[in-house]
Amino acid sequence: MNRHDIAWCPGCGDFPIRATLEKVLRELPVAQKDIVLTSGIGQAAKMPHYLPYSYFNGLHGRSLPIAVGIKLARPDLTVIAVSGDGCHYGEGGNHFLHTIRRRLDITILVCDNKVYGLTKGQSSPTTDLGMKNALDPQGNQNTSFSPLAVALVAGAPFVARTFAGDPQHMETVLREAILFKGPSVVDILQPCVSFNKVNTYAWYRERIYRMEEPQKDRYEAIRLAEGWGDRIPTGIFWRDGQFICREGKEMFRRHVTESAVARLLNKPCIMMR
Repeated sequence: MNRHDIAWCPGCGDFPIRATLEKVLRELPVAQKDIVLTSGIGQAAKMPHYLPYSYFNGLHGRSLPIAVGIKLARPDLTVIAVSGDGCHYGEGGNHFLHTIRRRLDITILVCDNKVYGLTKGQSSPTTDLGMKNALDPQGNQNTSFSPLAVALVAGAPFVARTFAGDPQHMETVLREAILFKGPSVVDILQPCVSFNKVNTYAWYRERIYRMEEPQKDRYEAIRLAEGWGDRIPTGIFWRDGQFICREGKEMFRRHVTESAVARLLNKPCIMMR
């Protein structure tokens, strides 16, 4: 794809995320036709537009129920929901919780730049308390959402964090998350070079450190996940080796035929194989 076709600001953290995700997906032992991406609204939600895979781009905060529906109907597919912190944690906050509870094999990737980038930089769920921006000149008055701690409390069996400025680490984490059998959550810290002048590449590099191994105790993983400030851990916080994934059934293929869909639409229909 021509880079000029991509509608992100130069230096946006979405660029390395897209490149790393594409590399990981190409190397998976999964056929291209069997990978599906879902997204909502926002800069990060444009990600599937720039990747050579089937995708569903829906409403703000609604990428996860679509991912659930696809996985229930077509359990043979690899389903990845990718959007930003506003989409997954804000408008899609309830869907975030209940997608974890449903125990399906879905990967949730969150491009977390700590602002609403598409709508000119207002505070998002993960914006730090007191952080000032053009639309919050007095400083953000809301407590910052702690997504990984919430995911762990909700029962997510795979929870991780990585950084867009560390492609090698990001590649390892994304691969493990996608291959994990069950709902996996990855918070990807990324700068917004246009609207977030605090959480820059340099700011993160001064604070981020890699954890070598997942925690053996969920409560310790929660404690680490809530850590923020001078020391920010990245890596896999929790991987539940005993987790039992819910298996979907091919309901769509069994109950809906191409001819039935064509009659409803009043035109020929070719269903995804």
